[in-house]
Parts: sequence; structure tokens; C-alpha cells
Amino acid sequence: MKKTSVNRLVAASLVTALSLGLAACQSNKKGDTASQKENHFTVATVRWQDWGKDFLKGFVAEAEKKAKVDVDWKIYLNSDWADQKAVLMAGGKLPDAFLGSISFSDSDLSVFKNRFIPLEDLIDKHMPNLSKIMKKDPNMRAIVTDPDGHIYSLPKREPMSPKVANQLYINKKWLDNLGLDMPKTYEDLVAVSKAFRDKDANGNGNVSDEIPFENGGVDPILTYALPFGTVISPGESGKYWTVNDKKEITFTPTADYYKEGLKWVHDQYKEKLIDQEIFTQDSSQAEAKRQNNGDAIVGISAGWTADALFGKHAAEYVPMPPITGPDGKAYVHADGSGYGRNELMITDQAKDPGKILAFFDQFYTEDATIQTFYGSFDKATKKNDDGTYTVLEAPDGEQDIFAWVNSLRSFGPKYAPDDFNKKVTLPKGAGDGLKLEAQKVVEDAAQPAFPNVMFTQEELNRLSVISVDIMSFIQTKQAHWVTEGGIDKEWDEYLASLDKMGLKEYKSIHQAAYDRYLKNEKK
Repeated sequence: MKKTSVNRLVAASLVTALSLGLAACQSNKKGDTASQKENHFTVATVRWQDWGKDFLKGFVAEAEKKAKVDVDWKIYLNSDWADQKAVLMAGGKLPDAFLGSISFSDSDLSVFKNRFIPLEDLIDKHMPNLSKIMKKDPNMRAIVTDPDGHIYSLPKREPMSPKVANQLYINKKWLDNLGLDMPKTYEDLVAVSKAFRDKDANGNGNVSDEIPFENGGVDPILTYALPFGTVISPGESGKYWTVNDKKEITFTPTADYYKEGLKWVHDQYKEKLIDQEIFTQDSSQAEAKRQNNGDAIVGISAGWTADALFGKHAAEYVPMPPITGPDGKAYVHADGSGYGRNELMITDQAKDPGKILAFFDQFYTEDATIQTFYGSFDKATKKNDDGTYTVLEAPDGEQDIFAWVNSLRSFGPKYAPDDFNKKVTLPKGAGDGLKLEAQKVVEDAAQPAFPNVMFTQEELNRLSVISVDIMSFIQTKQAHWVTEGGIDKEWDEYLASLDKMGLKEYKSIHQAAYDRYLKNEKK
């Protein structure tokens, strides 16, 4: 064979080999692209403010690598979300999933239910962590089970969630100035309040600038009347409802203890132990009194923490222990113990829901929960050798904002079991550490909170009609009875008016929702 022929043969062989190699590479690239598409999905979430994307670094990014998925995060701001949500749900292209209860309320999900898929079978198949949790903690299943029996969203239980929301704070400096003991009973509270009113408690020489009790948190009058049992639960679905041993619910504003409590509050208002403008001022005016530019002028108020209530005067105040009432018992409002729903919803446009759920199942561990609530290890939190956790000090003491910047915080799948909080050490000077320390004096008296029940669309429609008149009437009468009195004389007429407004139906809807919750809890 001639040399030129050999060269041509070799060249042809090389071309063939290169062609085959290129074809193989192209085939692999196509395979990789297909694989990437299968492992790619979009998740939309809403943020209170534009805090950047650091919350997706650390744990979230590592979870994506571990699951071998590529999540395209779509971030919306709450200020724009209402309009953007309306456009999306009107027929726009949806993401594969929405993360966070800020995205959709119960009412939203009820209206748009056909755009989200049932998850209960997928949870059993793809989420071993959550499935195990639901067996141990029935609340986690009950809270997300729709009245139609399906599950359309994932639940959460936040860590370090305070058992008590708003609580009473008292000016300890005033007590010391007047040589008074901390009040323990409702009679003690009256005596202390009269001393605050009459004896220049703040020591500035003006005996008439002190306000014994000033408006603070939600439903301040019922907080003040707690010694009579006027407890409320968080959220509109649970507000004013309490439950007896027979699992029958009671609407607090129709109870005898509510009437007796308001009579007592009226007596204190008449004695000017309660701010005379409590029902006529706005929140900024009330805050201006609690955070007066000069000396502190408020003796007692209700709210989240002393610093949030009293600003520069916060150091003068301490949490007030629960006050016992006429029955010798103490009552304190309870919060919801951190349970929530609507933390992840999968749309009907998702191509591989199981893979999405498998990815988010990683969020249902203790390591994940501390990091998605405060921030990733070595950035905002630390896992200690003994299995406990430390939340690191935030720059400039901005613990809560720092957590929002560096984590999903209150939104998204997570779970903290009953004993979890004992494993966590928090900075005590601000944020959650300050709140959890403050609640220690009252948490044992906290009454069980009415659960965050779910309603059918028909029930929601009826409640939206009934509740407006009922709530407005109750609040009007409450202000009238506190400031003017007359509750005994007007009580029967008041109850009759509530009946005409649909109170029986209002109660039956809540009772039915509560019964369903108990039934789902037992599954």
C-alpha cells in the first residue's frame, strides 16, 4: 500500500473516531440537559422586605446539592404581592411550588384549590421525615387536613415559639419608689394602681401625670380583666373561643365571667385607674404615652416585650406575675405553640411533585429547623458537640432582623419537637431570648389556645357575612360598658341582639371546624 493511501486511511480513521467521540459527547450533553430539566423546579416565596438572597445560602444551598436539584427561586415582596398574585392566579404561568404561609391564606387556598394538588399520598411516599413526625405529633396532620379530607399544604412547628404572646408588664421602679410589693391578686392590683395614681410614683413632683394602666397589646381590656378568665386565642379563627372538658366551645363575650370582668374593669375606669382615652386614641398616641419623652408616666401595660412597649423606659419594667381572680385562679392568654400551615403548596403545573417534596423533606430535621429559623451554621447558629445549639449574637443586637436576612424565619417547612427549645441557647438581651425569658413568670398559667382550625368555602362565606356585625357590636358594647357601665341591665338584650345577628350559626360553624380538627388529630 502506498504511503499516501496509508495516510488517507489513518486520516479517515481519525475522522471516524472523532465523529464517534463527538457524537458520544453530544449524546451525553443531551442526557445531562434532560437530567438537569428533571431535577430543576421553580419555587416562589414572598418576603416582608427586600433583604437580599442570603437566606438561600448555607443550609438551603447545601440541601439543593445533597438532593441534586436546581431550585429557581422566584422572590416577591409583600408590598407588591397582592397584585402579582391576582395576575398569576388569573391564568398566568405558575411556579412549581409556593413557599410560606405569607403567600396564600386559607381563604386564598379555598378559592384557588383547583390550582394546587393533594399531597397526602405523595407525603407518604416521598417524605419519610414528615411522615414520621405526623405519626408522633397528630397536630401536624390535623392542622393541614382540609375539610374535604385532602392535604394541600405542608405544616410547620416553629422553634422557640413563646407559649404566651402579649402579657402584662409593670413599672418595678414605681413599686420600689412607693415601697409596694408586686400585686398577686386582683384586689392587690387595685391597691397598687391607686397608689400609682395618687402618690407621685415616678417621683417628678407631679402627682397627676401618672397613668396606672395604659393600652398596649391586642384586646387590652380583656388582658386587664384576665383575673376573671377573659382569655382569647391568637388569630381570627380562634379569637374569643375557649373549650371545656367535653370539647364544647364557649364564646367568651357571652360568658358570665366576661360580664363580671367588664363590671370590674368599669369600676377601675371610673376610678381613673385606666387611661380615660383608651377607646378614643390611636396606636401612635398610646405609644407616645408609654414612651413619653420625659419621665415614664405609665404604670402597667400589655404587649410583647418591655422594650417594644416602653422604648427608652424599658429598664424600669418587669413582667407581672399572673394575677389571681375571685375564683383564686390565674388566667393568661396562650399562643398557638408554633403550629402553622400553608408553608409549601405544589401547583398543578409541577411536573415532578414527588421530587419537590423529597427535597423539602430535608427541612424536617432539627438541624434544618434551627438553620431555617435563625440562619445557617457558622453564620448565625452553631451546633455544639453535645447536640445542643447556640444562636450567635447578631451585629448591633439586631437579632430578629438578622434572622430574617439569613433564613426563611417563620416561613417554610420546619419542625421543633416538645423538647427542642431546651437544646437551644439564645442571646438574652434582645429578640426571642428576651421574650422567652419574660414569659417564664406567666407561662404556667397560660390557658390552652383554640387551635387554628380550617373552614370550608361555604363556611368562610358565611363567616365573612356574620362576623363583621358580631365583632363590631361586641367591641362597641365593650367600650360602652367599660366607660359608661350598665352591663347588668343591658345583658339580656345584648345576648338577644347577638342571636339575631347569627351567633348560633357562628358558633355551630366553629364547633364543626373544631370537631373536624379533633377527628383529623386522631387519624
